[in-house]
Amino acid sequence: MSGPRVVALGGGHGLAASLRALRHLTEAITAVVTVADDGGSSGRLRQEFDILPPGDLRMALAALCEDTTWGHQWSAVLQHRFGGEGELSGHALGNLLIMALWELRPEEQVRGLDLVGRLLNTRGRVLPMALEPLDIEAVIEAETPAGTVARSTVRGQSTVARQPGVVRSVRLIPEAPQACPQALESIKLADLVVLGPGSWFTSVMPHLLVPELRQALCDTPARRILTLNVSLSDDEANGYSLAEHVVAIAAHAPELTFDHVIADPQVVRSSAERTALDAAVERVGASLVLTSVGNPGRPGVHDTLRLAAAYRDVISEQGL
Repeated sequence: MSGPRVVALGGGHGLAASLRALRHLTEAITAVVTVADDGGSSGRLRQEFDILPPGDLRMALAALCEDTTWGHQWSAVLQHRFGGEGELSGHALGNLLIMALWELRPEEQVRGLDLVGRLLNTRGRVLPMALEPLDIEAVIEAETPAGTVARSTVRGQSTVARQPGVVRSVRLIPEAPQACPQALESIKLADLVVLGPGSWFTSVMPHLLVPELRQALCDTPARRILTLNVSLSDDEANGYSLAEHVVAIAAHAPELTFDHVIADPQVVRSSAERTALDAAVERVGASLVLTSVGNPGRPGVHDTLRLAAAYRDVISEQGL
């Protein structure tokens, strides 16, 4: 495979955005995907069959499909969601395909994902961050009708994502799950590691809460990039500035440093916010890359080519 060895960590639409951008720069991509989803089709399959939630893994595979008619067609098949009101309603076909491969080879979860990758002829590899399904528990602060602030603890990715209030901390259940060995190896051998963008507390942060994975991120000789979101309207990040996103990372993994933090200037709304962002970036040992990476026609969404250009500039700067 050509290009630097890149590991991208996250989940959902955020990880898919970084993968689509990185595909323009290298074929040596490994996606490490969160496995805490408990909503929708993934949640139903997870509960009924006691498997890893396949949805975010499916989205990563679709994002890495080859840029050909074959790749586009199979990506569409993988992402196809059944309608109607029957038992299949709401299920993505790719979720069922992944589940079938896991049922045929229950001890070979990674091999099952590799087989789907071969079917799509993906430009890279998709791995789960852990080998067991996880739950997210969050402490949330919310204003009461009396005007006071109350703290509550909620459990479950889908619940955390839509719970009103401000997320103050998150943890995983179980707290020390076994990390995917292939994911650890890919981080060890990487030239570049990319964390984010995405739902900050349910897609980005969970990777830092798996002890083996966090240690691998600290130990890797790879350059580390933190990619910030291009919108602050995400429900679970309600009340957070860009600087506070970075501070939350530092609070949950104080020993982890980064080389670069990528942010869109359109999300930095004042000079005070810029000052706070500079301080937060310095706290994690990084340099700030302030560049337009948002899609001008779709607010809150990363533009693939602009994000690819930002990653390219960092890669070129490091001589990778």
